[in-house]
Amino acid sequence: MASLRDIRKRIRSVQSTQKITRAMKLVSAAKLRKAQSSIVAARPYALTLQQVINGIVARAETTDVLSHPLLDIRTDIKRVLIITVTSDRGMCGAFNSNIIRRTERLFLEKKNQFEVVEVGSIGKRGRDYFTARKIPLGHDFSHAFEKLNFASAQQIANQISQEFITQKLDAVFFVYNQFKSAMTQIVTVEQLLPIATQPVSAAAQALDYTYEPSKQALLEDVLPRYLATQVWRILLESVASEHGARMSAMEAATKNATEMIEGLTLVYNRARQAGITKELIEIISGADAQKG
Repeated sequence: MASLRDIRKRIRSVQSTQKITRAMKLVSAAKLRKAQSSIVAARPYALTLQQVINGIVARAETTDVLSHPLLDIRTDIKRVLIITVTSDRGMCGAFNSNIIRRTERLFLEKKNQFEVVEVGSIGKRGRDYFTARKIPLGHDFSHAFEKLNFASAQQIANQISQEFITQKLDAVFFVYNQFKSAMTQIVTVEQLLPIATQPVSAAAQALDYTYEPSKQALLEDVLPRYLATQVWRILLESVASEHGARMSAMEAATKNATEMIEGLTLVYNRARQAGITKELIEIISGADAQKG
């Protein structure tokens, strides 16, 4: 059985860990509020851009020749890129492991369908995982979270769009955690390239606008902006999900530390009581021996 000194040392160690996990929980909670506000603000803009693209394509007359390389749906798909979005740091529960497992599963699925399937990484955890397992990364965007801003998302979007236009890539998928709440993050697979348009209602299609300089010019301006906005939204979704997952993980760790401290305190009191009882028995036995 451990000595009283060892138990006290263990209690102090757990208490120190508890202070750290409680502080990390508070920090993540503060960061989550900011990240949640950012993603809530970004979603409507991304949705509106999608509706604009849908409307332009749907309202095109038969004489219009609307085309853009980012809309090119290829029948002969050979090269596919899967970009996994993880975090730079750990201590966030199953946040990264869920993403990595889903990426590996998607990689095996696509590898059986297409000639070349590459893995790209946003976030250091994903990069380190695949590098350690000798899986070559075709694209490494692990720097994106070091200074998160729209320019970083635009840089990623520009690179993958250029490779798609030059037919170095035929399809691009993102695997990320979609933020629902502080307790819920949903692993999501989303294809960003080619950009898919959705049909609009007949009433919306009947209402048209005057386009200056032209529908084609507007489409050429909106599509790259839309792709960059979608990448930006995915990054914000991942950041908010990371803080939510870390807050939940640290809350659970703090609770477990409290339970451990209670258990160790109980063991300490019992051991201390047993030691006192043993000393009393020895004193009484010694006194009885002297009387005899």
